[in-house]
Amino acid sequence: EVDQKLDIMPRSKEIQEQMRTKVIEIYQSGKGYKAISKALGLQRTTVRAIIHKWQKHGTVVNLPRSGRPTKITPRAQRQLIREATKDPRTTSKELQASLASIKVSVHDSTIRKRLGKNGLHGRFPRRKPLLSKKNIKARLNFAKKHLNDCQDFWENTLWTDKTKVELFGRRVSRYIWRKSNTAFQKKNIIPTVKYGGGSVMVWGCFAASGPGRLAVIDGTMNSTVYQKILKENVRPS
Repeated sequence: EVDQKLDIMPRSKEIQEQMRTKVIEIYQSGKGYKAISKALGLQRTTVRAIIHKWQKHGTVVNLPRSGRPTKITPRAQRQLIREATKDPRTTSKELQASLASIKVSVHDSTIRKRLGKNGLHGRFPRRKPLLSKKNIKARLNFAKKHLNDCQDFWENTLWTDKTKVELFGRRVSRYIWRKSNTAFQKKNIIPTVKYGGGSVMVWGCFAASGPGRLAVIDGTMNSTVYQKILKENVRPS
């Protein structure tokens, strides 16, 4: 019977106002805590708390809770969500300044927390090639054209491209996880070179069977250099 009562009304679940009102009605009819608990399937301590609250405040509704009221008004919250959705690269500092324009002064950490509660979390953006509308359209047309090509077609296709590799890694901000007072340990720093460390241009290719040759490009890439690379590497690959 105890298990069945707990299943009906778990401790962590707030008692509905209608149920609290019924507790008071039964109590006013002359019933005790034990009888009310058995009749409504509530724990005796819950019944006692509801009655004590009614005796002290004359009501069973939820009273205002203590704590500092939030500074972000519903209007300010709508503005935060709207601006962050419109421009995902907007920083919390910029949003803080935007709220200041409507006389809402809050810390930027408060803004991050409020956006997080609304499903907007700060993340590093995924890295993707910068494409023009023309390139996007061309790629989509290519995909549609070859959508139903057989497996043999792709097994006889060689993909080629060239890229620049920075010698000392990508020059972008990144996070690391570390303990206090270990900021200057070797594993926790990213080596840098004054005025940059240079880069290397390479050409490469791959097929369904795996990667092909890799060619390092000396000097500036032009038509002559590119034709030489294709002549020396495409057929062997």
